[in-house]
Amino acid sequence: MLTDLQSYWDYLRIERQVSPHTLANYQRQLNAVLTLLTTQGIQQWQQITPSIVRFILGQSKKEGLKEKSLALRLSALRMFLSYLVQQGKLKANPTTGISAPKQSKRLPKNIDGDQIQQLLANDSKEPIDIRDRAILELMYSSGLRLSEIQGLGLSNINTRTREVRVLGKGNKERIVPFGRYASHALQQWLKVRLLFNPKDEALFVSQLGNRLTHRSIQKRLETWGIRQGLNSHLTPHKLRHSFATHMLEASSDLRAVQELLGHSNLSTTQIYTHLNFQRLAEVYDQAHPRARRKK
Repeated sequence: MLTDLQSYWDYLRIERQVSPHTLANYQRQLNAVLTLLTTQGIQQWQQITPSIVRFILGQSKKEGLKEKSLALRLSALRMFLSYLVQQGKLKANPTTGISAPKQSKRLPKNIDGDQIQQLLANDSKEPIDIRDRAILELMYSSGLRLSEIQGLGLSNINTRTREVRVLGKGNKERIVPFGRYASHALQQWLKVRLLFNPKDEALFVSQLGNRLTHRSIQKRLETWGIRQGLNSHLTPHKLRHSFATHMLEASSDLRAVQELLGHSNLSTTQIYTHLNFQRLAEVYDQAHPRARRKK
């Protein structure tokens, strides 16, 4: 069983080229599944039946896994067993027809326009502040994921056309525009970047010249949120959600926002329509002849 798992890790890493973060998630989930199977005396993947799959879900729930984690565990198992079917080691996938528990939809949190202005209202001339402001401006201007901003190189940025080329989920490349504020912030950063003695072509580097890590960027955003007096915890996800919400409020073009965010499915983007319902209701009350209140 371990040999099959090792082959699957190689397949994900080499052929599918999944990110290290995604690979670690799959490994964690499938190792937990393997532990549960061992307690039931199962020594071959061919012994798994639909009832065993349901046992895995039930036992995982007893151990305290929430709906989202249960869905992830089932998805990881389903993909792995599909791989075994493709390899001719299984005749059929025993997870077929089994659904994960329904997840309660959580609306993404965002920062309103006034707070965004408050966050970005800083003209410090310190090189590290210039770098951080370029990160903040670009993340908000283009709605980039944390992994996308962290992976940028100098060749990914075109300040003349104001475009950034990013590698998103599933190694899908897309080109996203950015605004004049982000362009100005990037140009200011590029003027001082060499002061950090960069060791490679990474766009954003640490004071030691290394590419900034995911955690470093997260910590810098936390610091800036506190420093600028935001009333909520600042994260890369919040900046991305704020970008999507504000773009949708201004344009109402769901397809365009989908393209900008790099979502494969429109349903992923549609969650932002829920955030706009109150605003839409206000516009309706003001504009529709049958909704106007008598003065």
